[in-house]
Amino acid sequence: MAAHRKSKQSPLGGSAVRTAATLALASAATATLFEGSGHADPRPTTAQVKAEVDRLYEEAEVATERYNGAKEKADQARTAFDRLRDEAARRTERLNTAREGLGAMAAAQYRSGGLDPAVQLALTSDPDQYLERAALAEKAGERQAAAVTAVRRELAAISQLRGESTGKLTALRGHEAELRRQKAAVVGKLAEARRLLDRLTDEERARYEAAVAARNGSGTSTRADNTSATAGTAAGSTTGGITGGSSATARADRSSGAGRASVNAPNSRAAAAISFARAQLGKPYVWGATGPSAYDCSGLTQAAWRAAGVTLPRTTYTQINAGQRVSRSQLAPGDLVFFYSGISHVGLYIGGGQMIHAPRPGAPVRIAPIDEMPFAGATRIG
Repeated sequence: MAAHRKSKQSPLGGSAVRTAATLALASAATATLFEGSGHADPRPTTAQVKAEVDRLYEEAEVATERYNGAKEKADQARTAFDRLRDEAARRTERLNTAREGLGAMAAAQYRSGGLDPAVQLALTSDPDQYLERAALAEKAGERQAAAVTAVRRELAAISQLRGESTGKLTALRGHEAELRRQKAAVVGKLAEARRLLDRLTDEERARYEAAVAARNGSGTSTRADNTSATAGTAAGSTTGGITGGSSATARADRSSGAGRASVNAPNSRAAAAISFARAQLGKPYVWGATGPSAYDCSGLTQAAWRAAGVTLPRTTYTQINAGQRVSRSQLAPGDLVFFYSGISHVGLYIGGGQMIHAPRPGAPVRIAPIDEMPFAGATRIG
């Protein structure tokens, strides 16, 4: 019987063992393959870094113009709110004066032995009760009725002012929230651009600066992009922002632009705007700034035309509608030239295919060719 007993077999048959072995070898090979391919992403080339930095700066400028628009609306809402608040205070003062007059009448009547019910009503501390029952004032004398009417008028005016103030305050808070969002967007884009630039080696940095200088039509190396942009308030500027650059770069840009593109302005106002813009060459770019120590792109054009006696709106996408549209072939010195599909950048045309503009953080106010960016349109002021 023992001789005929089947021998005990392994849980895995021969074919199963071979399959398991094959899977194990395949797994090992796959693991080896992934380990070999698990390397870091290839280092971007200088051209790729430049393209990405340019994109980030363009997006930051779009956010800057939105910030400028939100700030303009917030300033307007704040001014309106303050005006309403001041008017309410003046009305309240007149109300108190009218009530004092009614109090004097009441005191005189009391001394004479009686207090008219209408006067008692006018002196109530509950305005709603007073307004609901104000018809009783008709029982008062002519003088008393006039005084009560004045109180009623002031109460109604104050109530209306308070309602309007509430609406303006709500709008102001909404604009301030938008300001914070756009500021965060600008700061984030600029910080990302700085991180990319900081990864460049010295040799890559030199190639990057040469490419930027070539695009700007200048032999001057743009060392400003090597300076980290910092958040803060530019001395003398109207608002805080992101700035960068160096005094050496500022001097270089001021001197290199001084003799370019002679101006034959079509009128005295255009000449005054260009003269002002030339005097700003070398000053730093600060987003949200309108001078006198720093500018962003639309802040510079607004300040230049303000010096010529013309008030422009604050943002690029409103400045383009501030005058008569002209084609590129019709450009004359003093025209505003706009760039990118979103109308996110503006410069002041000075003739000869050149403009004065505030380019971006790290690049101060300078003269540059208008073909260095995608042309979007032009407007003639005045």
